[in-house]
Amino acid sequence: MIDFFTTLKLRNETLFYFGFFCLALAAVFLLLSKLTSTQVYNISAWYKPFKFALSTALYAFAMAWFCHYLNAFNITMFNWAVIILLGFEIAYIAFQANKGELSHFNVSTPTYSILYSLMAFAASAVSIYTAYIGFLFFTQDFPELPGYYVWSIRLGIVLFVIFSFEGFVMGSKLTHTIGGPDGGEGLPILNWSTKFGDPRVAHFIGMHALQVLPLLSYYLLKNNKATFLLAFLYAALAIFTLVQALEGKPLFGAKLNQLKSPQKPIDKSK
Repeated sequence: MIDFFTTLKLRNETLFYFGFFCLALAAVFLLLSKLTSTQVYNISAWYKPFKFALSTALYAFAMAWFCHYLNAFNITMFNWAVIILLGFEIAYIAFQANKGELSHFNVSTPTYSILYSLMAFAASAVSIYTAYIGFLFFTQDFPELPGYYVWSIRLGIVLFVIFSFEGFVMGSKLTHTIGGPDGGEGLPILNWSTKFGDPRVAHFIGMHALQVLPLLSYYLLKNNKATFLLAFLYAALAIFTLVQALEGKPLFGAKLNQLKSPQKPIDKSK
């Protein structure tokens, strides 16, 4: 692990430090979730900025690593685009959390509508930039890298971009719960609904293909066919969870609700 971070710093010092800054923010937000009572939708308001800061750190580290392989790529422009755009997103989410108010889907005032739109623009711009990097991975040659590893990066970026834009499924509805209201029972910290459909599950799974596919392909599979099969199964899982959410069905809720529901006593008089 130490070797990884040492190499990462040599490859892209800017995103290396930004990633660790986001990790530090994530730790602060998690601590605030334990020390404060501010809530949004009946859970700590600080869980959302914690999740976004942690996810941003993982994205920064992954892209810092991958972009090192590209030829004729303006890495400085990309670095600052990531820092400014995703930094703004984290800052606004944390600002709203501190007030105990929604950041996403909050169009209650003209100001909040504008800020929410800017946040959506920031996420979209980063996704488009990532798609461009994916295009470069498809058009450039990497003779020094194993083919299965290159394909895992390509396919990981493809899934990341697709399921990043899947966020518009929620944005168009101004809700992350299908079949019921936001703020119901959910999994700890993640808060994925255990009673209704929740597109955030597919959003999470698909976007983290960026890290999962290259790691498993490089360290475990070491094979082109196995890498393609993994990508297919991973995409199928993400699509399945999205379809299930759109049908208003929770991913884990059915079994969890059965466990929570008290069984009716047997009437022995019959």
